[in-house]
Amino acid sequence: MAKHLIRWTLLAIPLALVVGSLVALFLWLLEEATRLRWQQPWLLYLLPLAGIGIYFLYKKLGKNSEAGNNLIMDEIHQPGGGIPARMAPLVLLTTVVTHLFGGSAGREGTAVQIGGSMAHLLGRRMRLTEKDIRILLMAGIAAGFGAVFGTPLTGAVFALEVLAIGTIRYDALVPCLIAAVFADIVCSAWGIHHTHYHIDFAPHNSTPFLPFLHMDLLLLAKVVLAGVAFGMASYLFANSMHLIKQYAQRYIQPAWLIPAVGGVIIIAFSWVLGTRDYLGLGVSSQYPSGVSILNAFHAGGATPWSWLWKLLFTAITLGMGFKGGEVTPLFFIGAALGNTLAILLGAPVDLFAGMGFIAVFAGATNTPIACTLMGVELFGTSHVLYFAVACFTAYYFSGHSGIYKAQRMAVHKGESSTIKK
Repeated sequence: MAKHLIRWTLLAIPLALVVGSLVALFLWLLEEATRLRWQQPWLLYLLPLAGIGIYFLYKKLGKNSEAGNNLIMDEIHQPGGGIPARMAPLVLLTTVVTHLFGGSAGREGTAVQIGGSMAHLLGRRMRLTEKDIRILLMAGIAAGFGAVFGTPLTGAVFALEVLAIGTIRYDALVPCLIAAVFADIVCSAWGIHHTHYHIDFAPHNSTPFLPFLHMDLLLLAKVVLAGVAFGMASYLFANSMHLIKQYAQRYIQPAWLIPAVGGVIIIAFSWVLGTRDYLGLGVSSQYPSGVSILNAFHAGGATPWSWLWKLLFTAITLGMGFKGGEVTPLFFIGAALGNTLAILLGAPVDLFAGMGFIAVFAGATNTPIACTLMGVELFGTSHVLYFAVACFTAYYFSGHSGIYKAQRMAVHKGESSTIKK
């Protein structure tokens, strides 16, 4: 056991150093791109041209990098053509371009692809076996995810849980944890600061007339209802993105026109709505009164349909060829929906925004345990029961689809029998 631990520590730490540093560079570039777009609003009108540029860049240089996160997951399930090292610089550059010109996308996909491509490169250079490369790829996912959000424990469990619905891969437990922790340390050492979220609601850990219950049953019932809504939003997002991609490829020819048309639609939506709050990451807004993830934690910080608009903006951006992740937009969708549900149900706005933040992500990626841990890492332990109920409920009500096509089915939701392979 000591030999195993030492070996994987020596493999995971160099991977974490590289991935953590690249993620730090990526986050810095992303912040600069967002700041420049706010200062130069005319950049939005170049989004269609940026989309065409991204298309031809991947066509000429991408090889099989276009598959993104799904390529990494497929390589873990069944080693094949490998993962090109060029995936890391390509996705880093094109994601920054997407954000610079106003596409609605996230950052997790880029970080995971950086982690996966660097892990595969390291595994090949060290001539590791296929089994060891699989484990190293999972460690790369953990390193990228943990560093980009500042949540190393979540990153480790996410890498173990995301590969198949209903199972967790324990064979990579130690490498994933080591890689995620060290990648987060390296990213922070470069001076990168992650956004801090707060839930100020103080729970009443009792129910009138039932003093032996250490919870608020009425609030718990509201959490269950919200969890159902979060799961349905996850389902809507995943299927909308896949359908937009499918129909765009079928009806828009030649293929380079797809991102151009997507860019035009994003510009038109922004003009019709009279706001640019749904562009980019959406963690914060250019204006104090704008809709953003941070503002959604306060009453009045989102409109009743903010979650749906962000869903559409992101599904169009990613479904029509732009690059970036889905997770941060899922945070936005969940926080905004939680804000709306809290007003309707007479519940604490900050608590429901926080639950939506993690639960919509849980439903869309089918990773309820990782997302519950994310709630703890981001918001503390005071509300962990509500986090778990929201994430587990969203997971069940999001169906068997998800944002990752390469994610396999191991156990049907609501059933105890495994799928025969």
